[in-house]
Amino acid sequence: MRKQIAAANWKMNCTYQQGEQLLDDILSANIALKEHQQTIFAVPFPYLIMAKSETENENNYFVAAQNCYNKKSGAYTGEVSVEMLQSIGIPFVVLGHSERREYFQESNKMLAEKVDLSLQYDITPIFCCGEPLNIREAGTQNSFVEVQLKESLFHLSEKDIKRVVIAYEPIWAIGTGKTASSEQAQEMHAHLRSVLAKQYGAAVADEISILYGGSVKANNAKELFSQPDVDGGLVGGASLNAAEFTTIISSLK
Repeated sequence: MRKQIAAANWKMNCTYQQGEQLLDDILSANIALKEHQQTIFAVPFPYLIMAKSETENENNYFVAAQNCYNKKSGAYTGEVSVEMLQSIGIPFVVLGHSERREYFQESNKMLAEKVDLSLQYDITPIFCCGEPLNIREAGTQNSFVEVQLKESLFHLSEKDIKRVVIAYEPIWAIGTGKTASSEQAQEMHAHLRSVLAKQYGAAVADEISILYGGSVKANNAKELFSQPDVDGGLVGGASLNAAEFTTIISSLK
């Protein structure tokens, strides 16, 4: 079975003390993950070492950075490189979140560079893609998201594409309270897998985990995750509530 993943994206939330308490509360639920299940905490940069320390003795619990820069090193004040992340043992990085694309004008080309650097340093990219409301209303969401994949990922070899986790986020459902129906989520996830299959073959496409991100909550996670092509979720607001997120973790296939 493909990896089933509950990924928490804290965004720019929590003080150090609040974050530490949140992790303690979630981990104290003692949810035993199966071998094909993972929980990942994407925390702000200042909390990475603390979160890694909290999770390092937990089976299949990991930490992710929320971003990295698209250069190896240099005079880029305020940026964080993948080499820095590797040096403190961070195994995952979230790339191309819709907020990064919108607020910081991250292009598909820039994200391709970030993906390459991450893989070069053995850090697994959680690559985000998804459409805004006007694209969904126009009915062109499939081609829109297909371009994001092609321009940022399709230069990768078969071996490397299998190292990427994809997160589909309908931008119109992030933080709005709106959620894509389980049918809409499955439809897009199946389309993404078919696009991957055209490029790399069905066997490779079937190995790649595709997460759903867009107002995942305790009360809808089970239904969303039950869809055959939905392999878990990238969870925003609900991941800041220990009870909500533990329920979401427990909803993994």
